[in-house]
Amino acid sequence: MQQKKMTLKGLAQILGVHTSTVGRVMDPLTRHMVGEEVAQRVLKEAAKHGYRPNKMAASLRTRRSNIVGVILPDITNPVFPPIVLGIEDELRKHGYVALMTNAGEDQAQQRFVVDQLLARQVDALILATATRDDPVISHCLAAGVALVTVNRSEDRGRVSSVVNDEYAGMRQAVEHLLALGHRHMVHLVGPQNLSTGHLRKEGYELAMAANGVPREAAWEVEGSAYTREAGRAACLEAMARYPQATAILAGNDLLALGCYDGLRELGLRCPEDVSVVGHNDMPFVDMVNPPLTTVRISHHAMGVQAAQLVLKGLQQEGGGQMEIRLKPELVVRGSTAKPR
Repeated sequence: MQQKKMTLKGLAQILGVHTSTVGRVMDPLTRHMVGEEVAQRVLKEAAKHGYRPNKMAASLRTRRSNIVGVILPDITNPVFPPIVLGIEDELRKHGYVALMTNAGEDQAQQRFVVDQLLARQVDALILATATRDDPVISHCLAAGVALVTVNRSEDRGRVSSVVNDEYAGMRQAVEHLLALGHRHMVHLVGPQNLSTGHLRKEGYELAMAANGVPREAAWEVEGSAYTREAGRAACLEAMARYPQATAILAGNDLLALGCYDGLRELGLRCPEDVSVVGHNDMPFVDMVNPPLTTVRISHHAMGVQAAQLVLKGLQQEGGGQMEIRLKPELVVRGSTAKPR
């Protein structure tokens, strides 16, 4: 005969305490409200009887699920797992969990995913999918859900965000190549509908101008996407258009890896013929040949900060929207050298 499932009320009767006491102990956020000795008694008895709180019932009562939805544009991109790990690490400290989903870049699909998460009563959303002019953000704001963007931001500044200082990153990359002696370089531009692509392009142009390089000599070729395949195509176009180029600044590491493919196809060597700089320092780029010089972004810290912002939003702390910009760091490896 199957044993009857233990309830909160039944556990309280066994212990001789009020049901609210058991409820507080079983919630990590309110456990501190109960004395340590009583809390340990409750936890021990709960474990003995296999009691676990009914989260669905609790969420109906409190209107909180303690779940934060995290929406990614490309789960296969190695940049995003460290961000998610940072989000999860921080949320867990406060009794929340992340519900992660891959929504791609299609905005209709993203809106469908948002609606599905809201139907499951998530308390807040963290979007890594933001575009510069994003109707999905408008949809989320209309729904009244707490919202933060991570890694990307929108132009209108309607929601808080945690991003990289793209200008600083591109300035470090440009000045590194100039210090090596490169005077003919080309930037493989990321998608301009994304803040990362747009701001890195602006950062490159500003850095070149600040170092006395004329605008017409700040060469650019636009990549169709942040992918290795797009990087290969953009590299081939760049070297055909600017055969005298001795260095390439790629909009991200995947574009940079595509450059490796394109340069090999052209019979050119990196860094002997063309130096390559990436952006992100995603996992394993130190293990490619040659190891990639790149702008390191603190993706785990980015996730932690995004979680902190969304928790502040849930607690209605602070006024207005804020943008946190994390400081990047250039990591010099074997893909850059003095020009021939």
